[in-house]
Amino acid sequence: MISFPQFLDALAQNPFLAIVMVLVLGSIFVNGSTDAANAIAEPVGTRSIGVDEAIIMSVICNFVGLVGMSLFSTAVADTISGMVDFGGDNHAALIALAAATVGIVGWGVGAWIFGIPTSESHALIAGLTGAAIAVSGGIEGVNLGEWAKVLYGLVLSTVLGFGAGWAISKVIPIAFQNADRRRANDFFGRMQVLGAAGVALMHGAQDGQKFMSTAMLAISLATGMGIIEGASFPLWIELLCAGIMAIGTAIGGRKIIKKVGMEMVQLDKYQGFAASVSATASLLIATLTGLPVSTTHTKTAAIMGAGAAENVRSVNWGVAREMLLTWVFTFPGCGLIGFLLAKLFLVLF
Repeated sequence: MISFPQFLDALAQNPFLAIVMVLVLGSIFVNGSTDAANAIAEPVGTRSIGVDEAIIMSVICNFVGLVGMSLFSTAVADTISGMVDFGGDNHAALIALAAATVGIVGWGVGAWIFGIPTSESHALIAGLTGAAIAVSGGIEGVNLGEWAKVLYGLVLSTVLGFGAGWAISKVIPIAFQNADRRRANDFFGRMQVLGAAGVALMHGAQDGQKFMSTAMLAISLATGMGIIEGASFPLWIELLCAGIMAIGTAIGGRKIIKKVGMEMVQLDKYQGFAASVSATASLLIATLTGLPVSTTHTKTAAIMGAGAAENVRSVNWGVAREMLLTWVFTFPGCGLIGFLLAKLFLVLF
């Protein structure tokens, strides 16, 4: 485990590491602006909580989830670390990592400008894959066994998120059909906020590990240690990543909250609760099993499932289609950007 003073020494000895770390932290900032904001969108849409209060809650929960889950399991981080092989040249690998992070930041900022909650997780995976192929000269730079977990996670997040959101939204009206409507509405408003807090916790656990793993990889390559699977995260890097993610949520989260919580589908409070519970359960299962899933994808699928349970027309499928197309193009788009930038950077540096 590398200490903070050792990290500062590595920065002084390898200025390129400083560039890579800025890029990695930039990708974490963008993740906070998009994915973390999406986690708390629907309770704002149902007016169960104000925007400012929701952002503060997200900041706290993401931090707790990031630090807390790392104490019990780093399975997601191990999957990301073992997914690609940059070869034995640590300098070339560090250059490729810089190329991948440039692609991630560029893609995420573009999506944020248009208010589209793209998946920074999928952008990270695609960018690293493209860069690894560029450095290794072929598909041997990709560990297909680990990469397959991305596909498993994609299916899990879609099917379980949508299906559970739909099912819970069907069960609740039956279970509470004799309850006082105003009291039930107040109850589910409070529960919806708690559910959103759970999603924010799991976002910190999932995405926090992915990006901390990337930061740790950069440091390991710069110090000559190479890729170390199963390595524990030092507390200072957890605090740094959590803090940058929190700043991203606070500064850029409003636009994504508006798109998901208010434009994609209009939910009742019990539906918002159903969506949050479904997303939290899906993310927890994925995190404990080491499947790198998209928090944005999972939560959006759960929201659409909850909305469709009452009436499929209540979902703005135009907005949903816009998000879907962004996700579809994320893998080839970020993969190609990572590949081309890695080739360019290897020539320049």
